[in-house]
Amino acid sequence: MSPAPDDHKIILAVNLTKIYDLGHQQVEALKGASLTIMKNEFVAIMGPSGSGKSTLMNILGCLDIPTAGDYFLNGKLVSTLSEDELAYIRNKEIGFVFQVFNLLPRANAFRNVELPMIYAGASREEREERARRALEMVEMKDRMHHLPSELSGGERQRVAIARALVNDPSLLLADEPTGNLDTRTGEEILKLFHKINDGGNTIIMVTHDREVANHARRIIHIRDGQIEKEERTGGWL
Repeated sequence: MSPAPDDHKIILAVNLTKIYDLGHQQVEALKGASLTIMKNEFVAIMGPSGSGKSTLMNILGCLDIPTAGDYFLNGKLVSTLSEDELAYIRNKEIGFVFQVFNLLPRANAFRNVELPMIYAGASREEREERARRALEMVEMKDRMHHLPSELSGGERQRVAIARALVNDPSLLLADEPTGNLDTRTGEEILKLFHKINDGGNTIIMVTHDREVANHARRIIHIRDGQIEKEERTGGWL
């Protein structure tokens, strides 16, 4: 039995293995990866294409399950949770930010941010208050009634970040969040992540870009499905 996490750990992953069965071939995407992430950390997971970082991200986000190994999230062993419990965690405990924004094209910024609270069953008054607060936090209050097509790439990512934060998750997972942005806009988004982290949110950011990873305070390097090394950084100044 794996050791139970203490109150300061948000993530404890022990010997995670993930094998994909592709017909006559099996691919081992993770090969006994172990890591610990403390509450209020800002961590980058970095590795080349095919290293297993996306597979690890999916497991940490409860979008996939490991073939073997244990994954504790906020002290709960994820493999023992029901589908309803996992759905609740994905909606309430984890905020997701993706490279391609994933905004509904026919809904304005406010309605996109409001959506997770509809799934969570929040009242209309609560949804409106929290959506406005989240948009204000990412400096998009004045653009809340614009459609995604009327927003720049950086503005769309800010809306996506507001949507990820609106249910007050304990963990924010960002998958190549600056991948579709120019350098200056990407720096603005990373600066926003630091503001969010300073406010108490734990952030895990997957990237292949060293300059982006350097904004985190710790980098976990993954290669060939295994944790290769870890390093501390100065973080963003």
